[in-house]
Amino acid sequence: MRPAAVAIWQPHAMQPPLDPQHAQFLRLYAEHEAALQVFVRSMLPCRDETDEVMQQVIVVLWQKFETAQDFKKWAFGVARLEVLRFLQSRKRDRHVFDETLVNRLADRAVLHAAEVMPRREALEHCLQKLPPSQRELVLTAYTKGTRMDELATRRGQTPMALYKLLHRIRIALLDCVERTLAREEAA
Repeated sequence: MRPAAVAIWQPHAMQPPLDPQHAQFLRLYAEHEAALQVFVRSMLPCRDETDEVMQQVIVVLWQKFETAQDFKKWAFGVARLEVLRFLQSRKRDRHVFDETLVNRLADRAVLHAAEVMPRREALEHCLQKLPPSQRELVLTAYTKGTRMDELATRRGQTPMALYKLLHRIRIALLDCVERTLAREEAA
């Protein structure tokens, strides 16, 4: 008698391949997710509400996604409408912004996002150019909850020496970001 064949679990084998439209949506959403979150956050009085509204934004984006449109412009429009819908549902709360203010904030947020995103991308590029030890130090030092005195002790440095090192790294990053942005403007 032959032993029965044993099926080996393969997670990728159980999932159907993504259709091209789904793949394109995921790519575009991933590209603009950070800017969308900043945009939504700028129009809401409380951070906790951002997650709630972003969940609804994602649902609407997915349900109404069409490949032939300008995704960023459309997604920001959907986000603005979802924020207004959310605020309308909470109108009795005295901490809710009125619609005119939300529209002004949204207009400013769009302009701000257009300015901030290239700078953020340049910073990420410049962080990757740092030596690994410096990159790790910067990421650790600026993680929420990190205490500089404890980090200095772990590294065998005085807090002042650590601050000076971080200052030099920040100056190098600033120079790199400004050079990168200047190159992109010239191109």
